Amino acid sequence: MGFVKMLQNLFGNTPKQVEVLILGLDNSGKTTIVNRLKSSENLDSGTVPTVGQNVDKFVAADLTFNTFDMSGQSKYRNLWETHYRTVHGIIFVVDSTDKMRLALARDELWMMLDHRDVAYKKVPLLILANKNDSKDALSATDVHLSLGLDMIRNRNWHIASTCALSGLGLIEAIEWLGVNIKQYIETQ
Repeated sequence: MGFVKMLQNLFGNTPKQVEVLILGLDNSGKTTIVNRLKSSENLDSGTVPTVGQNVDKFVAADLTFNTFDMSGQSKYRNLWETHYRTVHGIIFVVDSTDKMRLALARDELWMMLDHRDVAYKKVPLLILANKNDSKDALSATDVHLSLGLDMIRNRNWHIASTCALSGLGLIEAIEWLGVNIKQYIETQ
């Protein structure tokens, strides 16, 4: 892998770097998702709750994703807005087994979408209905309805069922995000 990167750097064929926020309530699987998307040599064996933010990167869809994995604990959610101005895409992770906090997730999603630094930017939004491997998980359709995603009219958005532990659904979801980030950048 190092040799390929060296050749890409030598010939100027390095993937474009983009900034992506990874948001959602605590314990939704945000950090596990980032760890799964990083190369296998960088995979962490254990995940601890994020305090503040974690900054990581991974390459997918011919882009280098600089990710800001933001803590979902209520006392840290105000930090999310510090990155809204420079973001190229947003991933919002929902624990599809946590039916009790789905309304809270919806409220946080809509507060973010209504923020002055996001409301008029057409950055793509990827919603991950995570933990779909559990038998009591809501389907992506049910999460879609609970979050009121039909009301989003000013940006491209997509919802995908995922399992961060196995990686199920993540590659396809990130590919969608990559395509839509490229379209967003072209219109800027």
